[in-house]
Amino acid sequence: MKAIIVQTTVNESKDAKKIARTLIEENLCACVQIQKIDSVYEWKGDLCEDEEYILNIKTKKSNYKQIKRKIKENHSYDLPEIIAIEIVDASKEYLKWIDENC
Repeated sequence: MKAIIVQTTVNESKDAKKIARTLIEENLCACVQIQKIDSVYEWKGDLCEDEEYILNIKTKKSNYKQIKRKIKENHSYDLPEIIAIEIVDASKEYLKWIDENC
């Protein structure tokens, strides 16, 4: 089993929790960590500074397409960040936990 962290950002805490609950309830991930962050970025020619919430979603690589679809269905952004970061090293016990909870 290959494990990944899927990352996305949203602008509302309630949206972050909705996405997290949906993914957990549908057994698509083992854990979602939500953190409040400050983002600085360019969008349509404007420099933007916003408070956002970042979601780090721990899951199996085989669940990525389904998670991507669920994020898009529940996201308010025109262009949501949806990226996968491969977990290159982790304890066997942690990987087993991810595997058993997805």
